[in-house]
Amino acid sequence: MLNDICIDIDFSQIYKHGQNIGGDVFLIDRSEGSNILTATLSDGLGSGVKANVLASMTSHMASKMSFSPLELGHSAEIIMDTLPVDKEKGISYSTFTIAKVVFSEDKSFINVDLVEYDNPDSLRFRGSEALDWEKEETKLQRKSAVKDETILTSSFSMSEGDRLIFFSDGVAQSGVSLGNLPSDKEREPVYYGGAVLHKHAAIKAAIESEKEKEWGSENVKTFVADILRRQPEIDSRSLSRAIVTEAYKRDNYHSNDDITCAVVAIRKPKRTLIVTGAPRNKSSDKRLAEIVKNYEGKTIVCGGTTSKIIARELGKDIKADRSPSGNLPPAALLEGVDLVTEGMLTLSEVAKRLENKTLLKDMPEDPAKRIISILRESDQFEIIVGTKINDETDDPTTAAQIGVRFPVVDRIRNALERKYFKEVEVKYY
Repeated sequence: MLNDICIDIDFSQIYKHGQNIGGDVFLIDRSEGSNILTATLSDGLGSGVKANVLASMTSHMASKMSFSPLELGHSAEIIMDTLPVDKEKGISYSTFTIAKVVFSEDKSFINVDLVEYDNPDSLRFRGSEALDWEKEETKLQRKSAVKDETILTSSFSMSEGDRLIFFSDGVAQSGVSLGNLPSDKEREPVYYGGAVLHKHAAIKAAIESEKEKEWGSENVKTFVADILRRQPEIDSRSLSRAIVTEAYKRDNYHSNDDITCAVVAIRKPKRTLIVTGAPRNKSSDKRLAEIVKNYEGKTIVCGGTTSKIIARELGKDIKADRSPSGNLPPAALLEGVDLVTEGMLTLSEVAKRLENKTLLKDMPEDPAKRIISILRESDQFEIIVGTKINDETDDPTTAAQIGVRFPVVDRIRNALERKYFKEVEVKYY
């Protein structure tokens, strides 16, 4: 059964200017049948393909190990030992933040185990108020590293109105003009009498001057608090997008690094109802229309016969929708319903695109895209499937359509649950 609390995890990202692949990788995973969600943000050293490969390796290792019996902090140490170290700079090829979210079935208990390595400090909010919390430091010394490395671990509970925000240094360091900084060779220190000095005072001044321009985690915290005061119900995708957009703006719309932000939010769910197929008994038509009319959330009706039943019972007229339909049958307009489309052709296309995780920007402007746009903005779904087999005309194609409808609905449900971590309940009418 669907409940009144949802765990909303999403992210936003802009690649470094001139790159077609990101050096930051965000991965969310859930072991089938478990009440554990793992969200990992990894930042590969540099940018482009090499950084992406290293960040991807880190994220997948973190995700898989979080489902093992090992304590998460120990898993992070294993990841650290596995990661290569840059021979010239003596630093790890990848940083990471891992959030392991464990929850009870009714969401009355939600706990987060958090591990942070070399990414900017994560932020926590309760409502619009920023929270401080204790973190345990574990220092590691790898043979190939030139400095002690610190892993931060913490554990805390979350409830409705709470948010956890973590991001790559492309957010925290946005605003710094990397092109104006001295090269690594120019910035090499010199040693005199045990003190570390830069070769030129001007170089040191240039570095400090540029560092003053960076956004910084404290300013990000202030920015987020202001958004949450104005939009307390904002979802994770919109909040992460706002943070990334502001960082991009501070880079003068010329991203100096990969810019990535992830948000975990505990909030009331956004719901969508999908109705397809006529009820088995005509006496249920009125009840079905009442469900659509009184539903607290978005409503989508798929199928010509289904929409006619809803329109008749509500005393409304179905009107033509002039929106683009591409190669699919056109949508229609029905007062009180957010979207009315044709049935099986459109739903089959929805299922295919969800299974392939097709991006909205890559879809043609058609009713399937409009359905998916609504689905992507929702957390929980109720799908009501009509089970009527034969009508008064005893049309032989009806039984065939019923046979197609059930597996298509199953495909949509599975894709939403397994690929988008949404909650779905299917009812047969």
